[in-house]
Amino acid sequence: MHKVLSNKLAIFLFVFPGLAFFILTFVAPIILSGYYSFTDTVGPGTDVQMVGFENYKNLLFHDDRFWFALRNAILLGLGFVILQHPICILFAILLDRIGGRAEKWFRTIFFIPCVISVVVISRMWLSLLDPTFGMFNKVLSGLGLESLQHVWLGDSHTALGSLLAILIWSGFGWGLLFYYAGVKGIPEELYEAARIDGATGVKLHLRITVPLLSPVISVQVTLAIITALKQMETVYLTTNGGPADSTQFLAVYLYNQAFSASKYGYANAISILFILVCLLATFVANRITRNTNTEY
Repeated sequence: MHKVLSNKLAIFLFVFPGLAFFILTFVAPIILSGYYSFTDTVGPGTDVQMVGFENYKNLLFHDDRFWFALRNAILLGLGFVILQHPICILFAILLDRIGGRAEKWFRTIFFIPCVISVVVISRMWLSLLDPTFGMFNKVLSGLGLESLQHVWLGDSHTALGSLLAILIWSGFGWGLLFYYAGVKGIPEELYEAARIDGATGVKLHLRITVPLLSPVISVQVTLAIITALKQMETVYLTTNGGPADSTQFLAVYLYNQAFSASKYGYANAISILFILVCLLATFVANRITRNTNTEY
């Protein structure tokens, strides 16, 4: 093994396939996208005319739809962090305390949405929220609350909230899985020691569970922000950014500009800004959630 590792040719042969794959699938597309972002081309293989920073100027200073899509992505990220994650932590703690066969059953049930196709989930929620035949409006009617019936995904005032609820629900299982694994890794002796010192109930978990979950929380917050920024499939299959762009997200807006509006150069400018926003958001999230090493 030492002879192999001291041989530069052998090292190159081991590293080259992975490096080549990384360059061809990650670095090269970004460079090519950067090139097209300075053009007004309508698609690959068509005439290319350089326009400089014109696409970026239009995006940053004249495109309200871009900023609206970014705002929606930020709202989704906040929804993940403020609503979904605390509930995930609570259910992770409850699952750990239940124990036995019930713990396994509930753990499986909560993770079911994560293994269902995005297409199936989208169609299911479209049916549930259908203004005429949907279960939500039927239940409201059965309870005598007809005044609360609504066109949930067809009204610009409720579409975004309804879509955020769908996305938070569909991603609940993944968040629960991470936090559940983190809770399972906390030694029971720490809880016993805390109980001896008088900590019980909520105080017990605020003083023990949450601080020891800080590395998991840091990773989850970062993943939540990235997921919110690149959200595409569910939005496209349910509202496609409508009505009146009320549910427009960055990835959907990029797709529509590239393939519906045939603004390929403009879409590539969006993709470059999209990458920069993701990098900035990841950096900020890591700075905010960074913590000293947790020791048991």
